[in-house]
Amino acid sequence: MEPAQKLIETQYKSNHLLEAIQSALRKAGKDPGNLQPADLTPVDAFHIRGRQATIELADLASLKPGTQLLDVGCRLGGSARYLASEYQCDVTGVDLISEYVDTAKVLTRQVGLDHLAKFQQVNALSLPFEDEFFDVVWTEHAQMNIADKHGFYGEIARVLKPQGRLLFHDIFQGNGGPIYFPVPWADDETVNFLITPESAKDVLESSKFSILHWAYKSRASLDWFEAMLEKLKSSGPPLLGTHLLIGGAESAEVKLYNQIRNIRENRMVIIQGLAEKR
Repeated sequence: MEPAQKLIETQYKSNHLLEAIQSALRKAGKDPGNLQPADLTPVDAFHIRGRQATIELADLASLKPGTQLLDVGCRLGGSARYLASEYQCDVTGVDLISEYVDTAKVLTRQVGLDHLAKFQQVNALSLPFEDEFFDVVWTEHAQMNIADKHGFYGEIARVLKPQGRLLFHDIFQGNGGPIYFPVPWADDETVNFLITPESAKDVLESSKFSILHWAYKSRASLDWFEAMLEKLKSSGPPLLGTHLLIGGAESAEVKLYNQIRNIRENRMVIIQGLAEKR
């Protein structure tokens, strides 16, 4: 395993993640053997603003049944399952973290979507797919852990068909100074590779993309984080939630607080976008 990969594996390592999710489902009165995709939303929408952000991004995509879609950095497969369920896309999800991929496969089978959503452990800098294979590539909160932005977006461009679309929902460096740690994707600067929005645009354009949509979502994201932190303080952690993926409730509270500070002070910005391969 390469040193960078080992660091990222360590960052996201959860002990017995699937067992924790299944246990939380049972405590919430759900039968893990008879689930609906929406039952998993509290834990599998592992990105800022949760499922709402996924819905907004999907609205930009003009998806239709049979669309070949690649989700890069799929985590537990939440967005992949949503796109398969709601749009009947043929989705391939890839992630570097083996535990996430293994958990995604089980959860997808339990909700009966494994005929539409498949998952592989893959390094995003070396995608094992043919040139110009996918109609759409989708990515939410993956590039922050990848130093080689040209390699990341270049591989995405390679596997996209001409006029194929890249949908992204991502975190970038603001102009307010370095971010406060820890945050959900990095306990320190070792695996944090944020770039500015201006640099991201330059990399995208040099990787054969034309930007069609670029929307700042920092204000909405701040409201979401503040509501989440308030709920955590007043009611405690829910049975099923993304705190299971970021070190438990105590760790989640610290990371949420830092996210709020980072956005308030413009140390990070959140952007949703759509680009087309030239």
